[in-house]
Amino acid sequence: MDLLQPILIAIAALVGGLLAAGLLLRLLFPLPPLPVRPDSRALDGAGTRLGTVLGAAAAAHPGKSGVLLLPDGREAFAARAALARAATRSLDLQYYIWHGDVSGRLLLGEILAAADRGVRVRLLLDDNGTAGLDCELAALETHPAIEVRLFNPFVIRRVKALGYIMDFRRLNRRMHNKAFIADGSAAVIGGRNVGDEYFGASVDSQFEDLDLLGAGPVVAALSADFDRYWEAPSSYPLGAIVTRRASLEALRAELGAAAGAAVARDYGEAIVASVAAKAAEGAHLPFEWTGVTMFSDDPAKGEGAVAERDLLASRLAARVGVPDARLSLVSAYFVPGNEGCAALAGLAAQGLGVDVMTNALEATDVAAVHAGYARHRATLLEAGVRLWELKAAPGGRSRLRLGIGSGPSGGGRPVVVASGSSLHAKTFAVDGKRLFVGSFNFDPRSVALNTELGFLVESPAMAQGLHDAMEGGVAARAYRVRLDSNGRLQWVERTEAGERVHLKEPGTRWHQRALVGLLALLPFEWLL
Repeated sequence: MDLLQPILIAIAALVGGLLAAGLLLRLLFPLPPLPVRPDSRALDGAGTRLGTVLGAAAAAHPGKSGVLLLPDGREAFAARAALARAATRSLDLQYYIWHGDVSGRLLLGEILAAADRGVRVRLLLDDNGTAGLDCELAALETHPAIEVRLFNPFVIRRVKALGYIMDFRRLNRRMHNKAFIADGSAAVIGGRNVGDEYFGASVDSQFEDLDLLGAGPVVAALSADFDRYWEAPSSYPLGAIVTRRASLEALRAELGAAAGAAVARDYGEAIVASVAAKAAEGAHLPFEWTGVTMFSDDPAKGEGAVAERDLLASRLAARVGVPDARLSLVSAYFVPGNEGCAALAGLAAQGLGVDVMTNALEATDVAAVHAGYARHRATLLEAGVRLWELKAAPGGRSRLRLGIGSGPSGGGRPVVVASGSSLHAKTFAVDGKRLFVGSFNFDPRSVALNTELGFLVESPAMAQGLHDAMEGGVAARAYRVRLDSNGRLQWVERTEAGERVHLKEPGTRWHQRALVGLLALLPFEWLL
């Protein structure tokens, strides 16, 4: 007791100091009142090149939307750039992260070029992911055709982390949506943010992800959803937060330099050959025309003002219902929580096939997230859930590339190959009938804190593609986690010489395992 008392006093003093510092910062740097914002609405594609071509295709499939999987990072970048080039009326862009690296600057260049042609650009960014871009964004907004807004902005710009001390409740809620909409006629949604690691341009690390290129009625629904985010009280005009002056001509020079990079030339070839460019030219695309439903959180979730029954997770679960036979779930950041664990365990206990794929500890980039998953691992296995943990390749954090479609060639069949990259996809398939692709991470943060977006696609081919991938190539590139007869964890690795069984988390050292074990004891799972 004598030792515990000074520790408790020190903790209380630290908490008190943080609260006092937060109050002081809030007084010195208050969030400005929301200014009057110009009213604007999504523009339809009537009379535009994209609207004419894709409208004719949609008319041939009444009530259906066209979707095409984009598992390849370079193709996903090219689709966005090609849509920007094809647009003649409007671009509505919504992202959680936009990096100022090569691919990020190339897309900024495409946006600026579109605006120069008279295309109206609305750029909505979550302010947690705009580090180092204040000058570039301020310069863009001096263009008469471009407007930029920041979702849940930070008042302190240089050291944004200080904002969490002064306004944690608000700033802990982020806009995680990702959407790229051209002329109200075509759109890309999915798991990818904007940055080199998402588009195959990073030398150090890459994220393998999954996007969808969409056309038809679901794009109109997405455009309407963009409008409600654009008009939300959490969306501040850039000028109300970022006051620094910036030169548009200086930005043009910077973006021109980025366009001269070697990777930019490679991207240029990909843009010309992309499916989006072919769509703008009127070429036939391997779209699957089917029922597609958009699911999106109300932007009021960014203020903590949405009832649980109205959250994306609740509405999506109600729509999908209870699987009849099979559930395959892929999530790089998988934290099921007690409720999610019970739901998955319940399905498996009823005899349903339940597969979950996430990153192994040796491959994850967020130890706390792995701890949030690891604490439920034994319970899931005991119930009969099959767990797959993607492993790092020799020599680095090289992991699996999971695709469930063959890119431009379509078909919805599995594509699983080795790649020097990290799993970042958020997708699931149910009963070989439906596939969900979006930004939802299957963790408490996606459920209750961040806003999310995704498409539920009625496609047996795409859904079965993910099921097949879990049965096929995944087993060769991931550890199958199981329990031995004494209830201890084992990691089974498939090698050329046969199965190899690991009794500890493979590819890790004792201090990494100890850290995860410690983190698993702490009560912050709701933040993950």
